[in-house]
Amino acid sequence: MNESDAEGPTRAGGPPVDPRLLRYATASRGFFVALGVLSLAQTAVIVAFAWFLSRAVVGVIDGVPVADLTQTLVLLAAVIAVRATLLAARERVAAHAAARVQSQLREGLLAAVGRLGPGWLASRNSAALAVTAGRGLDALEAYFGRYLPQLVQTVVATPLIIAVMWWQDWISGLTVILTLPLIPLFMVLIGLATRSVQRKQWATLGRLAARFSDTVQGLSTLKVFGRQHRAASSIERVTEDYRRETMRVLRVSFLSGFALEFLASLSVAVIAVTIGFRLIDGSLLLSVGLFVLLLAPEAYLPVRQVGVQFHAAAEGVAATDDVFAVLDAARALPDDRTESASTGGPAETASVGDLVLDGVAVHYGERVIPPVSLRAAPGTVTVLAGPSGVGKSSVFAALRGAVAFDGSARLGDIDLRALPPARWLAWAGQQPGLIGGTVAENVALGDDDPDAAAVARALALACADDITPERMLGVQGAGLSGGQAQRVAVARAVYRLLRGRTRVLALDEPSAALDAETEARLWSAVRALADDGACVLLISHRTSAHAIADQVVRLHADDATAAAAREVTA
Repeated sequence: MNESDAEGPTRAGGPPVDPRLLRYATASRGFFVALGVLSLAQTAVIVAFAWFLSRAVVGVIDGVPVADLTQTLVLLAAVIAVRATLLAARERVAAHAAARVQSQLREGLLAAVGRLGPGWLASRNSAALAVTAGRGLDALEAYFGRYLPQLVQTVVATPLIIAVMWWQDWISGLTVILTLPLIPLFMVLIGLATRSVQRKQWATLGRLAARFSDTVQGLSTLKVFGRQHRAASSIERVTEDYRRETMRVLRVSFLSGFALEFLASLSVAVIAVTIGFRLIDGSLLLSVGLFVLLLAPEAYLPVRQVGVQFHAAAEGVAATDDVFAVLDAARALPDDRTESASTGGPAETASVGDLVLDGVAVHYGERVIPPVSLRAAPGTVTVLAGPSGVGKSSVFAALRGAVAFDGSARLGDIDLRALPPARWLAWAGQQPGLIGGTVAENVALGDDDPDAAAVARALALACADDITPERMLGVQGAGLSGGQAQRVAVARAVYRLLRGRTRVLALDEPSAALDAETEARLWSAVRALADDGACVLLISHRTSAHAIADQVVRLHADDATAAAAREVTA
């Protein structure tokens, strides 16, 4: 996965807020406007608080009667109440914006992965991607709740407070202007160190998730070969690496907090000393000196807190960099890869006519699968045959929009590049791709109004009538044997035919895990579906599939220029 060099307030010369956030998460735009308004109000309250407090203290020192101080004290209490209200409002706005942005980015990430296709996903670390979409985006709560509000507060409050200080005492204002840049300078230096250790921590977490996922999925194989203990030791080593990287991040965070607090304290001390000397020689009024001294920490606080809060939000920043990399990759695709979200309802215009492939050559990186040509009419079964690795499954991948290809692919008069696969294709691959839930929910996947009778019939046609529709499955269809899962996947494709969603059925090795008797029943059902008008494409290494085929298209690995040879067997 691509990594961005951008990192918070030290984004290697880039802006402190990635502009892609505004592009991909539209909810963040209104959030920044709301933060600007709240920050302006908070700044006014800060100045008012310092003003009324200094007036009250000076009044007490001058011996002003309590009755005369009542109005000032009441206003001071009101200012405190308003400040607390504004802080609560900022927290509420930040929490709401974080939830909306998380939702938008997750939806965008899922849509981008769907658009990039299985071919892209197969080359990525899916476990690390899951961590990014889960824990990574959850960390945006700290980013939106702490870092961004403090960043906006810095942009709004610091200049205004300095202007007020300059207006009241230009010497103190000048002192702030001269000392304030030291804090961002140290933030940059510390941020350079933070960037590397934070990325290492995030990469280690992704590696840990991938290692754990692979170990769990292959645990039975590891036990057979006696390697389960070594796998556990490997996970333990990666966990220890993650612990060390986390401690490094914490050390840098504590160093950053100490350095920023130290610099701010020294700067405020310089202002206090100068004010003290001028109060002694009588060149500065106590009311002015106290007012400016109360404002001085508030001038440094926003800048100081930006660096502190960034460390709390660094994990969310790292996650958004990874999410933006995926969204950018999907955005860079040509428009003809965009799919319509509509998958419901029969697609009459996409269900008539022959399926015609003319010189379809699939691209896998720099490799190009030899071109394939065929014509499959409704009511026929077309079998793709050939040795393993010749590209049979790649043809199916091209049909369902998972990979790019050259040549022409049409259904009737419609170019398949402009036709979403969900509108015309019922497909079952070699991997069942089942999800947690009931068998019926898996079979009727994508149907907003499932038909129980159609589910039962689809299971029967797929030779899975021994599996009850109400049976609950675990993650990735756990609870079924390999053959049962394959038959449920076939039933899901058949269900789309029965519901009129499409008239094209593509099955990739549907009998690979079946015994001879069940396989014969499946071929009989497939032939019956074709006789009812379906256009069936079938990949199978079993020669028994040829008995139901109207034509067999043989693919040859050594034929890189000519179209695949066609042998009509029936």
